[in-house]
Amino acid sequence: MEFTAKARYMRISPQKARLVLDMIKGRRVEDAMNMLAFTNKRIAPAVGKLLRSAIENATYLSNEKGMDVDVDRLFVKQAIANEGPRMKRIRPAPMGRAYRYQRRIAHIEIVLAEKLTMAKAAEGGAPAPPAAKKKMPAKKVVARKAPAKKATAKKK
Repeated sequence: MEFTAKARYMRISPQKARLVLDMIKGRRVEDAMNMLAFTNKRIAPAVGKLLRSAIENATYLSNEKGMDVDVDRLFVKQAIANEGPRMKRIRPAPMGRAYRYQRRIAHIEIVLAEKLTMAKAAEGGAPAPPAAKKKMPAKKVVARKAPAKKATAKKK
């Protein structure tokens, strides 16, 4: 089961948000929260708040819908920062001209999933692993011939 939380129209460029999101991708929720608490980036508190929202979504579903969700086994499956609409702005320039620039906006999404234990996987909670692929034999490396030497010019 996956649990999501989205924050839209965040006033930060998606590139800067991805720096923080890449740090928490694939980590346990507890480790991700600790990492965000000590990250010295402007977007880190907002991502921490979004992560807490995703955790609350998981606990709500476990309480209200009767699902068996263990919050201690949750991990960050996906953390995405997509581009939102850009705000076009004008900056005064010399001689009455104007320079245009753009303020970027990000849409951030965090997806949590529960890591399955070996007991749950044996019960059939996890899909069967994909069939093993056949290995192709390695290609032989053929040595190339050295280029021919240039003919020396005749002396007169």
